[in-house]
Amino acid sequence: MCRGTAPVLYDCPFVDPSPVPDQQLPRHVAISMEGNGRWAEGRGLSRSEGQAAGTGAVRAVVERCGELGIPWLTLYSFSSENWSRPSDEIDALMGLLIARLDEEVPDLVEKGVRLRHYGSRDRLSSSVLAALDGACEATATCERLTLGLAIDYGGREELARAARRCVEDGLKPAEVDEAAVATRLDTAGAPDPDLLIRTAGEHRLSNFLLWQVAYSELYVSDLCWPDFDKAAFDAALEAYAARERRFGGIESS
Repeated sequence: MCRGTAPVLYDCPFVDPSPVPDQQLPRHVAISMEGNGRWAEGRGLSRSEGQAAGTGAVRAVVERCGELGIPWLTLYSFSSENWSRPSDEIDALMGLLIARLDEEVPDLVEKGVRLRHYGSRDRLSSSVLAALDGACEATATCERLTLGLAIDYGGREELARAARRCVEDGLKPAEVDEAAVATRLDTAGAPDPDLLIRTAGEHRLSNFLLWQVAYSELYVSDLCWPDFDKAAFDAALEAYAARERRFGGIESS
């Protein structure tokens, strides 16, 4: 059984220390991983090769969250709008996803990483669903880090699903409040992100966690995702720790 005990990696004295005091670390980090295609095109590679290169950044950030004790990480892996991409690119990306899930599950279990899927299931192939469901089931009892994969995910679709669930559950109009919606989101049970990171210099949300990031701190990195390493992640954490968080809306001058 995976109890999320700290593996040797996280107890190693050569692990880089936290860039900020533990009490200033975010509890939940969400990342919109942008720039795989641009990174590849700048090197004369295919977009699929850029996607493959981006898996190294995923591993680096997951490992860093484990080292620092950040318990929640959510990655925007494939949006509902991404179905408009060329079919060969989609096929390559889904094939890469299946391969990485199959390869990484034993290591995730060892490191105490629990996988969750956020998004629609209707458009995903049976092979992708089998890989996702198998990985989520195999890691279900892990407790060190919850890694959310937003695959075929769109924030507006998620809100529509939550509204339908309210209707299906027989809620009366007066019973549909923020708590009722939150418990019917794909991310139900997860805390809202404290920090939203966006790579490749993009300054928009792109339909990612629209409800959940209402009070998240935003951090934009100019690095394309394959170049986003542990040092870049630490820089985002330092910027987050330097901010004064406010939850009351617009400040009066």
